[in-house]
Amino acid sequence: MSQYMTEQRKLLMSFLEQHHDKQMSVKDIAGALSDKKISVSALYRNLTFLEKAGHISRTLKSGSRESYYQYVKAEVCKNSIHITCTGCGKTFHMNTVAAESMINAVKATDGFEISRLKTVLYGTCKECR
Repeated sequence: MSQYMTEQRKLLMSFLEQHHDKQMSVKDIAGALSDKKISVSALYRNLTFLEKAGHISRTLKSGSRESYYQYVKAEVCKNSIHITCTGCGKTFHMNTVAAESMINAVKATDGFEISRLKTVLYGTCKECR
């Protein structure tokens, strides 16, 4: 796949980077960029490229067959565990102390050392409870 950064790809990257705290479906992205005249097939092609390049992550939400995408190369996301509310869809960074505690507990109890984080945990935020 070409490494060329097309105008559509730049636009998509910029949009995702500006919304790094959200997971969005192709439908969400297409709606937000509807005035930019990017076809859905171009969105899928570019999202696939960006996922393979490690700029975004793709996840399936529980009970859904639809993929959701999130920009993960933001500096604030580096080595963060994301927690996403299944109610409102907002994504947060897990508290650093809690994340480190969880990582250390996994190592102590399971003998598994986590070396790379691209993790999303799902639950319900305090506003949706």
